[in-house]
Amino acid sequence: MVGRVGRLLRAVPSYAELAWWGLFAPRLEAGPLVVYQAVVLGPEGVLLARRSDLQGWELPGGRAEPGESGEQAVLREIREETGIEAVVERLVGDWRRSGFRPHTARVYRCRAVGGEARPSDETPRVAWFDAGAPPPTLFPWYRAPLAEALTPTGEPRVWREHQGPASVWQGLWIDLRTRWSGR
Repeated sequence: MVGRVGRLLRAVPSYAELAWWGLFAPRLEAGPLVVYQAVVLGPEGVLLARRSDLQGWELPGGRAEPGESGEQAVLREIREETGIEAVVERLVGDWRRSGFRPHTARVYRCRAVGGEARPSDETPRVAWFDAGAPPPTLFPWYRAPLAEALTPTGEPRVWREHQGPASVWQGLWIDLRTRWSGR
């Protein structure tokens, strides 16, 4: 029991940092936040990364560095977070999210072409999953981008999503279940 309680107590600093990151930091930043994320497909399925702060599965990705294009940023993030080399197949679209941590997630469909899946400082676990049956601990805001990326073709679109208290609770619930189970 101490192990489970200890895992839950270790979440408190992460939750405080996430609250700052999601509620206050966006109001202090100079411009709108854009993150570049990838649905990485390979023979094993779809590659997902487990976060280190809020413990659940997500699409690899992150921000662009100065001078990087979105495609360059997403390929670098895939390599840094997962060890996989990939190529961009197409832009799936933009998810413009309001509410908790307002941002635009630009999602690309990518194909793995080399490397070996391995964890990193940001993502302590990476794994391949059946693309049609992602794990229940995939954060819900990644399900629509994953489904759209699995369509064989399509023009990039823009979706609008509001991440309110229900979305925050779903993410926390996934984190709590993961910590409690010790997976």
